[in-house]
Amino acid sequence: MEINFKNKKLRELCENRKKAETELGSDGARKLRTRLSDLEAATHVHELTAGRPHPLEPNSSREFSVDLSDGKRLVFEPNHEPIPLNEHENTDWAKVTAVTIVFIGDYHKPKQKRK
Repeated sequence: MEINFKNKKLRELCENRKKAETELGSDGARKLRTRLSDLEAATHVHELTAGRPHPLEPNSSREFSVDLSDGKRLVFEPNHEPIPLNEHENTDWAKVTAVTIVFIGDYHKPKQKRK
């Protein structure tokens, strides 16, 4: 699967082991590397099995998440134009072959909330 990043900070976090260990801890950084490898190896999102892959609420139609550690998650959205939709007008994750990583962390913590 093709992986893109919402911004330079997320790219650096994913590509720099030391930065990932500083921000996510050693276990979180290790799981981040594993989840990124899983994404790269998959043809589409429905092939993901590790990290409790699931759509997010209330934005379940556009964002998907996999667990890292200690409440931290890797969150991504489809990088397609147009986004493949199912009969319910939700993202058809079985057809998503390119993603953009939009958040890494614990979005339940106030300082890490996304805008």
